[in-house]
Order: sequence, then C-alpha cells, then structure tokens
Amino acid sequence: MLGICDPGTEERTGISPFLSELAVRSEQSLSMSTVTSPKPGNQKKHRSTHARGGTEAQPHRSSLYRNLVPAYQALWPAIARRNIVAALGSLSFPEGAKLLEVGVGTGLSLDAYPTHVDVTGVDLSESMLAEAQQLIDEKDWRHVNVMPMNAEKLTFPDSSFDFVSSFHTVSVVSDPAAMMREIVRVCRPGGRILIINHFRSDNPLIARVIDSAGNITKRLGWRTDLDLDQVIGELPLRLDHCYKPNRLSFFTVMKATCKPDEAELSAAI
Repeated sequence: MLGICDPGTEERTGISPFLSELAVRSEQSLSMSTVTSPKPGNQKKHRSTHARGGTEAQPHRSSLYRNLVPAYQALWPAIARRNIVAALGSLSFPEGAKLLEVGVGTGLSLDAYPTHVDVTGVDLSESMLAEAQQLIDEKDWRHVNVMPMNAEKLTFPDSSFDFVSSFHTVSVVSDPAAMMREIVRVCRPGGRILIINHFRSDNPLIARVIDSAGNITKRLGWRTDLDLDQVIGELPLRLDHCYKPNRLSFFTVMKATCKPDEAELSAAI
C-alpha cells in the first residue's frame, strides 16, 4: 500500500446517532458472504429471482430482511447519499468507462453515476436487488445492470473494471480483507477505487465508545472495530485521498489508484 490515510478531524458526536443507523443497513451485512455466487456463465440481469446457495444458511431471506428494507429506504438515504454523491462527483469518468459497485443494495447511488458509464452493481440481498431493479426499470437506465454475487468471491475476470466503488459494505461482510482483495483484483492497473465506510477511530477514547456498541452491532452483522490499515494491508494501492466528509461524520472516504506500478510499467512499454 502506498500513501498515508489521514482521516482528518475525528468524530465528536455521541453514540446514539450511530446506533440509529445500524438497523437500516444490517440486512445487507447478513447477505454479502453467506450465499454461493452464481457461476460466471449465469450472470443474468436480476429481476425477481435469486441464486440459492445450496444448503447454506440464507439469513437475508428472513423476515428481518423483509421488515428492515422499508426502514433502510426511509432513513439511510438521508444519512449516506450526500457523501456518495459528493465523492462520485469529484471523480472524472471517461466515456464508456466500466464501473463496478460492490454492495449496490437498493440502488441508492445509481442516479449519481453518469449515463455514459457502464455500471454493474452486485449484492446478495434479494429484497434490495429487487428494489434496485425496479428503480432501473422506472428510470429506463440502459447503462446499469445489477446481479447477485458474493462480495468476497467476485466471478469477474481480473482487471475487468476501470472503477470500483463500495459504500458502507466492507464492514458488513464476514471477511473484509477478502472483499478488498477481490476489489483490487477486478480493477484494472491504474483504475480508481472509491470506498466510503465506518472505520475504527485512531482516537482511543472515541474507539472505546464506539466499540461499546460492538455486542449489539455484531448481532446485526455490522462491525464497529474495522481498521482501515488492516483491511488494505499490503494491497497494491496508492491512496490518493482519505478524509472525513465533515468533523461530525462517522465515515471515511477513501480514493485510491489500483496497481499503480503495473500501470506505469505498461505506459512505459
């Protein structure tokens, strides 16, 4: 990993707003790693059906999922949308660029992508993907496609995308490091990666306060103790910008260039 992530001013808000956000995103956390991904030859546009994972547990099909989707739609956009739109707006997307969003959910971010970008969104929540597909159909977005897939075992070939984005997902999968490795794998050398997520604070006091909610959030499938440096590890990334959207935010925005050494080598040849 190249570069240093400097989140800037730490969070100074209390724990109550944080807890209010947990329920509305928890349904996705249960889905991102428990269902077997579709085989590469079966990646079809998702409408109302969903790949089943054999005999594996499928908690995203529970009543918890179905009951929380309305709350997710009502509350989460107000919390997350502003940061997503601002971060995407700061990127330059060339004509025909291919972008993958990991953990697309109900399609909260889809209208923030330019129509000249080929967008693919993956998720494992049947309820959320159905909502995303309905939105795509209503808007007649020809440039967007969504499909069920495991974030930790993406079935795309290496270097398939020019951009990879993920919003509030890496802390809800069972193996965040595996998800990040997959994101880097499918992003081409010199491609851009955009992550927005909650990461553990460097401030010990704040970290202890947030960690105190861990027993609750783990039951919902959302980790509060995820460390950014541990997730990124030694991945071939150059951190271009890493910051808090504002001084009260729980979230970090990370923009990185993927496999910069390979990109420079290719350019020199």
